[in-house]
Amino acid sequence: MKAAVVSLGSLSSKWTVTAMKKYFDVVDHINIKYVEINFSGKKAEILYEGKPIKEYDCVFVKGSFRYANILKSLTLLIGDTTYMPIGDRAFTVAHDKLLTQLELQRNNIAMPTTYMASTVEAARNVLERLNYPIIMKFPQGTQGKGVLFAESFASASSILDALSSLRQPFIIQEYVETGGTDIRAFVVGDEVVAAFQRKANLKEKRANIHAGATGEAIELDDETKRIAIHAAKATEAEICGVDILMGHKGPVVLEINISPGLQGITECTGIDVADKIAKYLFDKSSSKSSKQHVAKADKILSQLERIDKDQSLITSVDFRGSRVLLPELITKIADLKDDCDYEFTAKKDFVSINRFKI
Repeated sequence: MKAAVVSLGSLSSKWTVTAMKKYFDVVDHINIKYVEINFSGKKAEILYEGKPIKEYDCVFVKGSFRYANILKSLTLLIGDTTYMPIGDRAFTVAHDKLLTQLELQRNNIAMPTTYMASTVEAARNVLERLNYPIIMKFPQGTQGKGVLFAESFASASSILDALSSLRQPFIIQEYVETGGTDIRAFVVGDEVVAAFQRKANLKEKRANIHAGATGEAIELDDETKRIAIHAAKATEAEICGVDILMGHKGPVVLEINISPGLQGITECTGIDVADKIAKYLFDKSSSKSSKQHVAKADKILSQLERIDKDQSLITSVDFRGSRVLLPELITKIADLKDDCDYEFTAKKDFVSINRFKI
């Protein structure tokens, strides 16, 4: 089995590659910066460092929102034949906070009340109706970047003026009081394999490890796990981090991270998350490969049923020590039976079998 991790070369990606080498025969680490896709009228070609990319049984694609388009294109082009845990739609949805909120809404997943205004005037009207404090943020960004905290209408109005000058869309969201904490649930397939609670430092509202937050392991209840897994499925991401706020109304999903770091959660929980990912990738890849082989064999068999019996065939043989087992295709077409005797004629690179007649 051959696999590849496509990423920017982060430490988390390197950990994942190392863990995957325990399961896969070959694991390549591909830097997304050197991947290019050439489009033409008939066929698109994926190149890595100027050469056609190899064929893999599994490709785990990671990367920031800046590379969302090429990651989505890569997944669309090889996702039908190669197992990929992140669906192509995830690179559009998860990398855009507004689209994430829309997808959560569509799937009836609890989230903070969120507003999107088309003009500055409409946004100011929204601000006048809200209870404070609130959060204002850009649709794209990671590790808490682009997230602004407004304690009052006056501060929110000032932020609005600054944001409008940047001519970028932004989101207005209710502030869920959690004491400066949030939860990162790490989802792999149908399971939350690890979770930890992050607490912002005294000078911060963002509970991100990269923003100086501290973390500790936490055991989630079944309902919170269900919400995290449901959110991952809604995004078409089998491997992701789901950020959850535990407010007075219960857990609400803040966002989904399809390229989550492993350092913080591994250190806090003591769980080898990279190994959990690697084993899951191997199991899913093996399952897809087996299904593809069965489908291919069934297709060949169905085709052979329509072939004349004197048709020549090219196929492989199965060795058992010094013996050779004939493929099922051969025995079926030749109508070989175990209650008959056969005459073998053998020469170098040639074997013929004829039913023995007395």
